[in-house]
Amino acid sequence: MAVNTAPPGRLAGRWVPWLVIGLWMALAAVMVPLSGKLSSVTTDRAVDTLPASAESTKVAVLEDSLPGGEDNTFVFVYHRAGGMTDADRATVERHHDTLAKRYPPNTAAGEGDDGPTTRLSTDGEAMMFTLDVSTTYGGPEAIVGPLRDAAKDRPAGLELDVTGPAAVDGDMDAVFDGIDLQVFLTTVIVVTVLLILTYRSPVLWFIPLVVVGVAALTAMATVYLLVKGFGIVVNDQNSALLTILVFGVGTDYALLLIARYRETLHHHENVRVAMVHALRGAAPAIVASAATVVAGLLCLLVADLNSTSGLGPIGAAGILCALVAMLTLFPAVLVVLGRRIFWPAIPRFSTAVAEKPGLWGRLGATISRRRWVATLGSFGILGVLALGLAGNTGALREQDQFLSAPESVTGFTVLRQHFPELGGQPMTVFTRPAYQERVLAVVKDTPGVAVAVPGQTSGGWADISVFPTDAPDTAAEYDTIKRVRTAVHAVSGAQAIVGGPSAENLDTEVTTSRDEKLVIPLVLAVVLIVLGLLLRAIVAPLVLMATVIVSFAAAFGGSVFIFDTVLGFQGIDYSVPLLAFLFLVALGVDYNIFLASRAREETVRLGTREGMLTALSATGGVITSAGLVLAATFAVLTTLPLVMLIEVGFLVAFGVLLDALLVRSVLVPALTLLIGRRIWWPSRLSRPAVVPPNGPRPLADEEELALQR
Repeated sequence: MAVNTAPPGRLAGRWVPWLVIGLWMALAAVMVPLSGKLSSVTTDRAVDTLPASAESTKVAVLEDSLPGGEDNTFVFVYHRAGGMTDADRATVERHHDTLAKRYPPNTAAGEGDDGPTTRLSTDGEAMMFTLDVSTTYGGPEAIVGPLRDAAKDRPAGLELDVTGPAAVDGDMDAVFDGIDLQVFLTTVIVVTVLLILTYRSPVLWFIPLVVVGVAALTAMATVYLLVKGFGIVVNDQNSALLTILVFGVGTDYALLLIARYRETLHHHENVRVAMVHALRGAAPAIVASAATVVAGLLCLLVADLNSTSGLGPIGAAGILCALVAMLTLFPAVLVVLGRRIFWPAIPRFSTAVAEKPGLWGRLGATISRRRWVATLGSFGILGVLALGLAGNTGALREQDQFLSAPESVTGFTVLRQHFPELGGQPMTVFTRPAYQERVLAVVKDTPGVAVAVPGQTSGGWADISVFPTDAPDTAAEYDTIKRVRTAVHAVSGAQAIVGGPSAENLDTEVTTSRDEKLVIPLVLAVVLIVLGLLLRAIVAPLVLMATVIVSFAAAFGGSVFIFDTVLGFQGIDYSVPLLAFLFLVALGVDYNIFLASRAREETVRLGTREGMLTALSATGGVITSAGLVLAATFAVLTTLPLVMLIEVGFLVAFGVLLDALLVRSVLVPALTLLIGRRIWWPSRLSRPAVVPPNGPRPLADEEELALQR
């Protein structure tokens, strides 16, 4: 029977939606211009990413403070199978002289030499020289291209690879060049297609897309202000994740609100009244979902790694912008446009809504009859997927980060082949000048060190360049770095510290491991508290959290299997486990929140069994659509040519699908039916219903009690 009861107050006023739209237009006029400035404050420098307490950070800061310390180091490796010819050697010398004059050494650094020198390999098949280029000529991404072009004039058959730490940085920067725009446009296209398929309407899909786009631009502007005002570190990776988060969760909120709004339009003639009732029904679950994600993200503030801790407020700002936009601007636009926005399937007032079981109703009935089969089968599938954790979960080397190895990476391989003593990334040791000889002797005697060369003395410090024998970013090289640190720290009074590219990667890996042990338990505790407050129970939050954790293990295991055996990746990036855990726990529990909050609402009327089945039937379609949208937005990251982003995108997308299609659809309903009303303990819903004095116990409760016996 249709209802048309208008709520009291000004919410039903016609002017409210227009006022909300006007306020958002004024906000957009201020924030949208600022959103374009976000890329100007992003940084991927290790000195900005690592904590100030890390030893390699201290080295990087010291290098930047000394004359010539900010120079970019490139390595030119020439090679010819069968041996270098006289013409080849002359070409290398000519290139060396030309580049040395074009990029002269920083004489203020006190180097006292004439620039780089060439070196012939012992097998006679390669020559190399290093070139230090001042940052006054630009960053690595701006220099590496011209350097490669300058060395193109060479005899046929003479190969050249420009490598070295600065070349790797330049190639990495090239990957991230324009990544924000690429992610934004790809995400818009993916969400557009999914919304069109979901609503099958020529108009309706456009509204959530525009509102989410406004939320995303507002989030970018907000993050820019946070960076400028509070010094939060935002790198290109976090900037891309911000776009994905806002579009993913914003579209999810839109789907949930539209589903409730469509229901209420059948029962209320006035669209404003219908929207108020839709917000009353959907907003609590949406707010709880956003609170869960925000709380989980803010747990990252306790992390030591600046890029990780920075993601906390960055992601939280994005989620809050999406939440506010979808609960204010989006409803206002829908109300102004009226019922016709749903054309051609316009929901009519007083239309009898047939209670058809549908796909999700039939699934619920099957789960109710086979609850043990559903529970054990779900755990079995998740358990099999989790076996993939036995695969290659080792750390991914920096050189293996690229989907297609660039010249800087292949150059390291050539360098190690012909110059094994110089094939590793150099370490930089700083010591007090009076102790340089003692520290140099200690370093040379350290196992794993191939070459140690004393460098300049300036600003009260002396540096030593140390070349390890092992390949960059390998366990053996990291062991050498640890041994060198132990050895130089033992020289009393030297105040020696060890840094360099590989040392920075080692410190990043160690810091991330420490952050995982701190952040993961905190995220679990915070999410559990939010669930407890929402559901006003203890058992239900514990059950939901347990299913999400099992789902994460399964998603991680299945993804490792794909990465290892199908895609051939050489390991897992150090940042992936923590990021994936955060997103899958915080975002994955969303679907359980949407289902459980609706189940609790229905349980008040129908009892636990019928309440859960009704909730599954009512939310199954929209939550599945939301899961597909969120998975698709994260899957956008798999289109980028960087292994780390591919791993994060695939793992989160796979995990979201597991949560939406298996955990929320089958496992949670089956466990709820098995546990019965005790799932709501200690709330009153966990206690047997009392027979009212003027009537019998509701049939649903009698059925539930009979089933529990």
